[in-house]
Amino acid sequence: MSDVDEAVTRAHHEEWARVVAALTRRFGDLDIAEEAAAEAFATAVQRWPADGVPPNPGAWLTTTANRKAIDRIRRENKRDDKHKEAQMVSGGDPPEPVGAIDDDRLRLIFICCHPALAMETRVALTLRLVGGLTVPEIARAFLASEAAMGQRITRAKAKIKAARIPYRVPSAEDLPARVSGVLAVLFLVFNEGYLATGPDTNPVRHDLTAEAIRLTRLIRALLPDDGEVAGLLALMLLTEARRTARVSAGGELVALDEQDRGAWDATLIAEGHRLVRERLAAAAAGVPPGRYQILAAINAVHTSARDIRDTDWSQVLALYDQLVRLDTSPIIALNRAIAVAELDGPEVALAAVDRLEDRLADYHAYHATRADLLRRLGRSQQSRAAYDKAIELAGNTAETAYLTRRRDQLR
Repeated sequence: MSDVDEAVTRAHHEEWARVVAALTRRFGDLDIAEEAAAEAFATAVQRWPADGVPPNPGAWLTTTANRKAIDRIRRENKRDDKHKEAQMVSGGDPPEPVGAIDDDRLRLIFICCHPALAMETRVALTLRLVGGLTVPEIARAFLASEAAMGQRITRAKAKIKAARIPYRVPSAEDLPARVSGVLAVLFLVFNEGYLATGPDTNPVRHDLTAEAIRLTRLIRALLPDDGEVAGLLALMLLTEARRTARVSAGGELVALDEQDRGAWDATLIAEGHRLVRERLAAAAAGVPPGRYQILAAINAVHTSARDIRDTDWSQVLALYDQLVRLDTSPIIALNRAIAVAELDGPEVALAAVDRLEDRLADYHAYHATRADLLRRLGRSQQSRAAYDKAIELAGNTAETAYLTRRRDQLR
């Protein structure tokens, strides 16, 4: 890439959300904001190689996008109120301070993750308007056609407009629940990259995990005192640190106990551990940790062990005991049983897992966990049947390869 290409790419990562957010605040229309921002970046691609990269790329892009938006509004002069608005804006407002633009980005994130929208729509809209991913990129990420994804995003913007969903940061009493909704969207994006569900995709999607981390960093910068934002970022970093060790050269999932820990990313682990320590200090001061903070602490225990045999399973179990009081999900109970197996043996753990059958019968990891516990108990025939069911339900190619090998190793 040339220096100009790199500058455009860097500006797209750093400024896309700022530009879209500023235009949404000014014009009150997500369609106009998105289209004008895209046109501004297209203009940069054309002009920067000849004119040079401007000293302040963000200001240049925002000014250019404003002009593009005004041009579009003038073309749509059937709406007199918009035409007047365009005339008013063209008079030239003083540039917005950076703080206000940051506030606008936060407003944009909240509107994309509004609870009135379906979860899959929140994900798509966030990746498009906040993350700057193209419609084809989002469609590939979630195994949908470009036309279907484009329609989903268009309908979401129309719903926001028709319902007059306000472009603002939620009130103080609504903020915790709304932040939780935003984090749920970002965690969903990360998990799809961490263990891609599509049978015809790469088993680990670094593009999605990287984007989820980037957007979570943005939320962290905007809400630096929110413990759950810090917890989610730590959780993502500690999980992402193991990415290169999670899939073998042959395309098979590598379980935690078999991973080359020397291949883990020490920089990401150090950052994740620092965030966890910060939250532990807050907990010691009387601020109770939330779900993401506890999950991050569990991952910190795993990534602190130089060898699987050094894992402090009693601490892991204590953290899961704390987590199940906050989250009654059967998946949390399933993961807790894995820690129980290390401390109390596979038979005790199997009894706990079997109690989850009615809620997890269609979840491949339930059957994979049962298969491993049955294998450790020497019950090979039952273990094979459980592996078969897990393979049937698993969608990830690397995980399927791993489960198949484990099944075929049974006597």
